[in-house]
Amino acid sequence: MSDRIEPRIDRAIDPTAEPAPAPAPSPKSAPARSPLDQLSRIEEKAARIEEKFARYESLFGRVEDRLDRAAERVEVAAKSVDAVELATEVLKLRNTVGRIPGFKSMLVTAAITAFSTAILVVLLIKLFPGLVK
Repeated sequence: MSDRIEPRIDRAIDPTAEPAPAPAPSPKSAPARSPLDQLSRIEEKAARIEEKFARYESLFGRVEDRLDRAAERVEVAAKSVDAVELATEVLKLRNTVGRIPGFKSMLVTAAITAFSTAILVVLLIKLFPGLVK
């Protein structure tokens, strides 16, 4: 079985027959344009294409200027950051964070504070019963 579709031939084609005459232009169709008219239309289209090209060229120029300015700002910012100075600051920050007490020490401190506060309140009530009424 083939997927090829054969053309349908309704009538025989005579290869020696004269070509059919060109259809006559209808009165509603546009009149034939002269070569000068066609040339002027081509020139107008070329001028529009040149205008578009000029607009895109100016746009690309502005984008290129912006990119150059941004690259200069990044370069200045990169030069202003000293890697050794930055490493020193990070080390100081790491040492400061390392001195912060951990969870266990904070838990022990909270327990001691709660226990000592409870003892002080009990002693205060026992020694000075008239303060609490």
